[in-house]
Amino acid sequence: MLLAGCFIDALSLLIMMTPVVVPIALVFGIDLTQLGVVVVLACMIGLITPPVGICLYIVSDLACVPMIRVAKAMIPFYLALIITLVLISLVPFLTIYLPSLIKL
Repeated sequence: MLLAGCFIDALSLLIMMTPVVVPIALVFGIDLTQLGVVVVLACMIGLITPPVGICLYIVSDLACVPMIRVAKAMIPFYLALIITLVLISLVPFLTIYLPSLIKL
């Protein structure tokens, strides 16, 4: 999802990949809340990652700064986002705890 998010718009990616990923996640026993958070975060990272990161182009245009300069300035944030994505993927407690407190 992260790699595809670099080349495809987030909404298109969600529409194409969700029907494929959800049954696989259910077979492996992955909680759908965790899956949703991971998928949305991966798509969000894709929106700000070159070469097709539309949000990167928008920020570059608004700031009147070349896109390569914005992309280089984003490197520490990319690292933080990737680390967060890995933690959320590997430690379900981080995404399941708060929603589990809400009793319907």
